[in-house]
Amino acid sequence: MADNKIPVICVKDLYKIYRVGESKVRALNGVDFTIYKGEFCAIVGTSGSGKSTLLNMLAGLEKPTKGEIVIAGEHIENKTENQLVRFRREHIGFIFQSFNLLSTMTALENVALPLTFQGVDKAKRLKKASALLDLVKLGKYKNHRPTQMSGGQQQRVGVARALVVDPEIIFADEPTGNLDSNTSREVMELMQQVVHEKQQTLVMVTHDNHLASFADRIFHIIDGKIVRIDDMTGKSKEEREKEEKKREEEASI
Repeated sequence: MADNKIPVICVKDLYKIYRVGESKVRALNGVDFTIYKGEFCAIVGTSGSGKSTLLNMLAGLEKPTKGEIVIAGEHIENKTENQLVRFRREHIGFIFQSFNLLSTMTALENVALPLTFQGVDKAKRLKKASALLDLVKLGKYKNHRPTQMSGGQQQRVGVARALVVDPEIIFADEPTGNLDSNTSREVMELMQQVVHEKQQTLVMVTHDNHLASFADRIFHIIDGKIVRIDDMTGKSKEEREKEEKKREEEASI
């Protein structure tokens, strides 16, 4: 659902090479792609394919061995650690597999927390956090602590927390890894809806082809290379599921 094809992430000739003893391991082996405003993109691959390394590079958590990463018009491969911290705070939201909520805080306080680091005053923080909890359908749970909520509800709090800073880009790392299949579907539909309504860009890493089928485009990564990009834009839920089933059958042959 790209908005007039405005590039938000541009990756050029990206390599990440680790030294293991005498040998070199190419975690990323020449990756090129562009992701646009308002798109939900999934990076899919098995364990060791390079997908998590790629996400870490895009988030500025690891430096590339070679190549360019331009996010929101800025080259992040050249930034210092302090510049990266500021850049992430201003442009990026994160959704984690393990929720990472603070158990001593209510849902409302957890969602408002990132705004504290931006120096937003308390009344504004809580008002915005409250509106986002309504958006993710947790209006009744604002004063609940994480231990009083199900895994799916905690992940919805995680989604709201990622959105509270109005990030241009949201990175999600196996965001439904700890959830059952029904709850996973609900969280994916929520993420799909929110990203398209707010015209934000979501990049999700997963090993699960079914979860990836919720995305507008699916980047398949094998041995550090993007081997195929599937465009799902405009396809119905049924068409997406049919294609996903066909791919799984082909993979098992």
